Amino acid sequence: MKRRLIAVVSAGLRQPSSTLLLAERLAAATRRALEVLGAEVDVESIELRGYGHHLLNNMITGYPSEELRPVLDTVARADGLIAVTPTFSASYSGLFKLFVDVLDEGALEDKPVLMAATGGTARHSLVLDHELRPLFSYLRAAVVTTGVFAAPEDWSSGHASAVSLADRTERAAGELAREVNRRDTPVIEDPYMSPTPFEDLLADG
Repeated sequence: MKRRLIAVVSAGLRQPSSTLLLAERLAAATRRALEVLGAEVDVESIELRGYGHHLLNNMITGYPSEELRPVLDTVARADGLIAVTPTFSASYSGLFKLFVDVLDEGALEDKPVLMAATGGTARHSLVLDHELRPLFSYLRAAVVTTGVFAAPEDWSSGHASAVSLADRTERAAGELAREVNRRDTPVIEDPYMSPTPFEDLLADG
């Protein structure tokens, strides 16, 4: 049985935080999906709110503090990443970008990533494909197809969109789990994809 580490980064600023709540729901759904696939799962939750000063100092000095270093290492060694940001000025938050800017080079390369965001209106859902997806693509992460955005009305149990949020959460978590799980699937090379050159066959004869 494979043991998987999922890092969950949330950039919410307030307490209570809808951003953190969405991150927790996505983490729980991902854990369930991975366990169905036969994996043991460890989840490491990282609230950037508590590392603001450390992130800024890292930008200024070029070196992470003793408190920040383990956080960066967790993201780098994780099998998958769930990244959730609030929406500010139609984009990800400055705190979220600050964290991305201090990650070690190549930390997200080919790493399965589930991106998510919260915002004050459903119109901000464009932040997923217009801001977050290009950012993670630039970092060469393997971003799953479904991103999850939660507007205030999505949290209302009596609102139809609450079902939609649950569906999107489960769909995105399933995609992340399958992407993480398939990384250990051995690649069987097709011998017909790399045939022996005719000249080599003649030389062997």
